[in-house]
Amino acid sequence: MRVGVPVRETCHFKGRQMKMNFRTSCIGLVAVSVALAGCAQEEEPEAPVEVAESVPAEQMLTGDHIMTDAGDLVIQPIAHATFAMGWNGNTILVDPVGGADAFQELPTPDLILITDVHGDHLDAATLEAVAGGDTVIVAPQAVVDQLPEALVPQARRLDNGSDVSLLGLTVEAIPMYNLTEDRLQFHDKGRGNGYVVTIGGKRIYISGDTEDIPEMRALENIDIAFVCFNLPYTMTEDQAASAVREFAPGIVYPYHYMGSDSEAFASLVAESDGIEVRQRAWY
Repeated sequence: MRVGVPVRETCHFKGRQMKMNFRTSCIGLVAVSVALAGCAQEEEPEAPVEVAESVPAEQMLTGDHIMTDAGDLVIQPIAHATFAMGWNGNTILVDPVGGADAFQELPTPDLILITDVHGDHLDAATLEAVAGGDTVIVAPQAVVDQLPEALVPQARRLDNGSDVSLLGLTVEAIPMYNLTEDRLQFHDKGRGNGYVVTIGGKRIYISGDTEDIPEMRALENIDIAFVCFNLPYTMTEDQAASAVREFAPGIVYPYHYMGSDSEAFASLVAESDGIEVRQRAWY
């Protein structure tokens, strides 16, 4: 009779072996899976991080492009006395009024120029809406006195005959006032500013509300001029054209002419050679 391991013990032993083999296999599979997953993670390239590129201010404006010594100057009329200029990554607003909607497609301005206290040049609500924390506001004292309190620290007062350099450009304050007896009540001499802004070698004259004053007629080397005319507040088409023919800018934009005849102005200026009149959509 053969002596061997009892059947029950044999079955128990085999079952235990099977369990151990199964457990070992499972552990091995898990280890392989973890290793493969680790390899896959190591080999998978990281997704590139997208960095938003800032768009230069002048590329966000629409309007005339004028070459300067340091890139294009872009001029965008907005309405009446309000317009934007873009140059060298900077945005300049002149007399921003009319509410935030008119400026929602424009960059936050780096510089705001304000000429006078009247509502078509100075509007506190619009300034609060468009000015950023780093925006510089250049204005005469009469305007600074009426700025919202929160914006006063950002203001640079500029009196007639003074100038300031910032953002790679220069701003000179030019007088603007009335001469005619029945218009003297509208604009006192010394209260408001016209401006000559030098940008990339180009001299840009912004008349503000004025008549054809001697200071305007005496201007020299003006490349671009924004000249107003409308009665009873400023001057006639004849006055404006006469002054423009005298200081002879390369380009003149009639602006701030509500109720006046810009075609008549253009015809009068055309009597002088070498001055280009650019009529744009101000109204």
